[in-house]
Amino acid sequence: MISITEWQKIGVGITGFGVFFILFGILLYFDSVLLAFGNLLFLTGLSLIIGLRRTFSFFFQRHKLKGTSFFLGGVAIVLLRWPLLGMLLEAYGFVSLFKGFFPVVFGFLGNAFNIPFLSALFQRLQGSSSSMV
Repeated sequence: MISITEWQKIGVGITGFGVFFILFGILLYFDSVLLAFGNLLFLTGLSLIIGLRRTFSFFFQRHKLKGTSFFLGGVAIVLLRWPLLGMLLEAYGFVSLFKGFFPVVFGFLGNAFNIPFLSALFQRLQGSSSSMV
């Protein structure tokens, strides 16, 4: 069993609030204040969960620099009160950064909740990723 520190528990809560504020900001027609607050909370929570050094090394790997620049550039543009453009850039950067995690998430959700569509999608993603290697 993995032990979770108090800082990681706080980080999960802060990340959850960040996702909530981002979704609430999108729901309220791209409210720039809520989106900016959600972005800052999300990044802060992520840093508390995995640590500053691992966060920095994740975002600034050589093959992830394009996704990082789009994601952090989108955060900066949202902070400059251009929420629609910033969220589009963030979405592209997020998908680019976390595309390796999507098969794991789809597989977990498909197996945990017995959702046939996600299970089939996971199998298809596994087949395409193993043929690339």
